[in-house]
Order: sequence, then structure tokens, then C-alpha cells
Amino acid sequence: MNDSSWGAPQPAGYRGPGEQGSAAPSAMPRPGDGHLSTRDVSVPVHDVGGDASQTRRMPIVSDPGDPGDERGGPSSRPERPGVPGPGPGPGPADSTGGAQPHDQDRPHAQPNRPHEQPDAPEGAATAPAAGEGKKRAGRDLRAAIGVGLGLGVVILASLFFYKPVFLGVIVVAVVVGLWELTSRLKERKDISAPLVPLAVGGAAMTIAGYLRGAEGAWVAMALTALAVLVWRMAQPPADYLRDVTAGLFAAFYVPFLATFVALMLAADDGPRRVLTFLILTVVSDTGAYAVGWRFGRHKLAPRISPGKTREGLIGAVSFAMAAGALCTQFLIDDGSWWQGLLLGLAVAVSATLGDLGESMIKRDLGIKDMGTLLPGHGGIMDRLDSLLPTAPVVWLLLVIFVGAG
Repeated sequence: MNDSSWGAPQPAGYRGPGEQGSAAPSAMPRPGDGHLSTRDVSVPVHDVGGDASQTRRMPIVSDPGDPGDERGGPSSRPERPGVPGPGPGPGPADSTGGAQPHDQDRPHAQPNRPHEQPDAPEGAATAPAAGEGKKRAGRDLRAAIGVGLGLGVVILASLFFYKPVFLGVIVVAVVVGLWELTSRLKERKDISAPLVPLAVGGAAMTIAGYLRGAEGAWVAMALTALAVLVWRMAQPPADYLRDVTAGLFAAFYVPFLATFVALMLAADDGPRRVLTFLILTVVSDTGAYAVGWRFGRHKLAPRISPGKTREGLIGAVSFAMAAGALCTQFLIDDGSWWQGLLLGLAVAVSATLGDLGESMIKRDLGIKDMGTLLPGHGGIMDRLDSLLPTAPVVWLLLVIFVGAG
């Protein structure tokens, strides 16, 4: 594991004071033993016969090929002439001390420094490297901004140029999202959710919602579910229930929820309703990121998405409510600012829940992103995670506040 709180790595063979102190006293060499441990011997500062209290510790350096050192036990190396035997050491509580052979005998040994400070215990916090303590977004920010701006231009141009063109954008997003989801299910869980009936039914669901309203969307959803059940019958019956359940989940999660965007688009002021929906969702995500990145301290759901904080949720609610008041006042026919406050609050909650829901899916699958189609963003489903559950919320509240249009 990589954890900066563990401090810098120690030299090979280093054993911290906490680890040395745990050695059993019986492992200490005693005068008269037939061997000499290169780890547990003390050398006086002055003469060998001087006061033992004047001894100090030498750096601990591993000796390759000496298995006794690795276990903290006696060394199998023979005694070297000229190396003093063990003196009356300070006792087991100070077992980290030990003399090493002369430096010329151990070329890799560290030089003797009179004022050397004791090594920090293993696991102690150390000063972070330059820039290490700064928060980072974790993605290619330039690519993310570029792709985001490109998508924004395509969406706005198609939305206000010709409604059916934007409907085609929704259909493409639905089909690609279904492909990403079913591909990840197959790769990670070996679940065979049938893509062909899902893609055809998803496109039909979205178009039916735009042309025939909510009733058309429900009929297309029912037919898609039936197509998934029948299509899977062409394969062996093993795991039939698992595969069709995953297929029904995919049909509801991606195309059915996206159909509510088509329902908003079908209204007389449809482009402005869709624009309000997009603005509020993006502003909610931006507020959560900005406030959470700067002030986030308390985790919102650490087991699901460790990066989300309660402060970020407050930022999402604040930004979305402010944007909602402006959008309903100036973009929605017969809309009022107080309705926008409620709309922004609902969007912040639904967008956060949608993001957490997809995080649950990705954690269950053991992946970071659902795809790689959008540099800096991941896949299409990684951009739809907040939009999909927010679409029915915005559609319903706008119908309640100003009518179906």
C-alpha cells in the first residue's frame, strides 16, 4: 500500500526501534557465547574498558547472506579479530543498540557521527514532498475542460436549432450508455444482458416519449422488457434469471430515465426546460466539487464514494438553489424564483444520489470508470450518472409548477 503517513522508506535491512525493542531478551548475546551478533554488540566511545554508560548505538546495516540478522537471532558469521566483545549493556529495554564491525570491513556501513540523532520510529509522519500535500483533481483537467466545452456546444446547438436533432443526441447517448453498462457487466460479472433488444427498445422508448408522451414511454418500456425476456431464451437456461434481471435494470436505468428529457423537450418551451435541467445539474456538481475540494472535511458516504463530503453537499445545494431561482425566473414561462429554490434543492439531492448510485455500481464491478470514450471524463455513463435520476425530478416539478406546456 502507498500511504504517505508511513514516512520515507528505510534502507534495506533497517529495523525501527519499536521492532528492535520487541526482541526477546534471550536473543541477546551473552559473554561466553560461541558467536558474535553483528547487531547486538555495543562499542564504547573511548576505550573498551571504559564506562559502559558512555556507549552509543551504531547504525543498523543489514548483512546480505546472514540469515541470523534477519531473524534478530545469533549470526552464523565467525568472530572477527579486533572486534571487542559485548560489554555490560544497558539492559533489554535498550536492545536497539549494537556495534558493527569497522567501516573498512563493511563498505556499505554508514560513517560514525558523534551527534547523530536517533532514527524516527517506523510509521512516524514525515514532511511531505514538494506539492505532495496539495489536493489534485485526479484527472486530466485540460482534457476534461475541452471535452466538456465540446459537448456543451453540441448540446446547445442541437437543442435550439431543431428539436429532433437534440432527440437524436439523446438516443445516441442512450445506446452508447447501454453498450458501456452491458459490456462492464459481462467483463466483470459475466452477466449477459442482451444489448440488441435493449438498444432498439431504448431508442424506441425515447422517441415514443417525445411523440406520445408518458403513455408512449410506458408502452415502449413494457415491450422492451418483453423483448429482453424472449431474446435471452435463445441461450441455455443457466443464469437466465440473472441475465434478464440485469437487462430489465439496464432498460430502466438508462433509456427509461432518459425518456423524461424527451418529455421535457416536447413542451412548447421544451428547449428552455431542458436547458434549465442541464444548468442545474451541472451547477450542482460544480458547487459540490468546488466547495468540497476547498473546505471538505467530513465524509458524506465514505464506504461508497470517499471523495464526497458534507461540505460539498452544502455547496451543491447552495449553488443549485441560486441557479434554480435565476433559471425559473428568466427561462421558464410563468415560473417564479421561489419555485426555483425548491427545484434547485431537489436537483442537488437527486444529482448527489445518482452519483452515489453509480459509484455503488462501479464499486461492485471493481472499476473506476464505465468507459474511456470521453478523455478526462471516462465514459458516457460517467457523465449521465447525475443527469439520469435528475430528469424525472425536474420534469415532475416543472409540470406541477407551470404545467406540461
